Amino acid sequence: MHPTDTRNRRLHDLRISITDRCNFRCRYCMPREVFGRDYEFLARDQLLSFEEIERVARVATRLGVRKIRLTGGEPLLRKDVEILVGRLATIPEIDDLTMTTNGSVLARKAQALADAGLDRVTVSLDSLDDETFMAMNDSGVGVAAVLEGIEAAATAGLTPIKINVVVKRGVNDGEVVSIARRFKGTGHIVRFIEYMDVGHTNGWRLDDVAPAAGIIEAIDAELPLQQVPANYPGEVANRWRYRDGTGEIGVISSVTRPFCGSCTRARLSAEGMLYTCLFATGGHDLRALLRDGATDDEVAEFLTSVWVARDDRYSELRSSRTVGLPKIEMSYIGG
Repeated sequence: MHPTDTRNRRLHDLRISITDRCNFRCRYCMPREVFGRDYEFLARDQLLSFEEIERVARVATRLGVRKIRLTGGEPLLRKDVEILVGRLATIPEIDDLTMTTNGSVLARKAQALADAGLDRVTVSLDSLDDETFMAMNDSGVGVAAVLEGIEAAATAGLTPIKINVVVKRGVNDGEVVSIARRFKGTGHIVRFIEYMDVGHTNGWRLDDVAPAAGIIEAIDAELPLQQVPANYPGEVANRWRYRDGTGEIGVISSVTRPFCGSCTRARLSAEGMLYTCLFATGGHDLRALLRDGATDDEVAEFLTSVWVARDDRYSELRSSRTVGLPKIEMSYIGG
């Protein structure tokens, strides 16, 4: 059975956060004022174990999940993450096993991840300017470390690599052309993401959003582009290829052109809460079910019941009222 929600959207993608910890303090995700030295992160026994994660993934494939993305926090901070990758890689129904990372420690992990069975990685890199990048990540990690990680991932075969750039007006919007040019012809796909009101600690304002249309216009003026169709139903990025055939970029326009109508993603937090939207105000406790001795059929029934009741379309309804809602923080469920 492949359940559909109240808006006829199938469950196809499962994003699994494996830790709430991160070594970055990006302003739009984990601002240091909130996630400081005294912040209480989840204890080890509160995290889903690798066995529990694998079990959920296997059950989810019975319901139509074919793509799994490991997220955080920063997933490479989870000890022995390559063991989890190896377990998930044995699930035959999974067509695409991926990971989103900030890339800061990817250089020393890439080959082990590839050997374990990871298909590819998405790396976050918001600027090529060290001063801007370190101001955005508030961690002291420079651009070189992330570029080294991207190179290591390419060498290990974790391709095609996607590079996520969150664009904030007045901060890094002047770099979109230079970032596009830097990765043009490499085979890597840069995806420019509109700054979103995820969680409720990043001080989001609509005035800070650099619209996707302007990003494309700026790049097209110097590196001519042509729009191309989505690779698959529910793809979040609008694709544009370079007219000279040297690759492509994408834009994710959750604010100016919402894509709620085609969203096929569920999100599992590190402590086992299931969310049906990136902007959710509440989740469903799957960990309790797993640890109370539920059978696989009961887990499948739980997942199905949550999905068929799903009615989320936050980005289509975004307003000054919704922005202030107590939404789950992105560091708990990934981007």
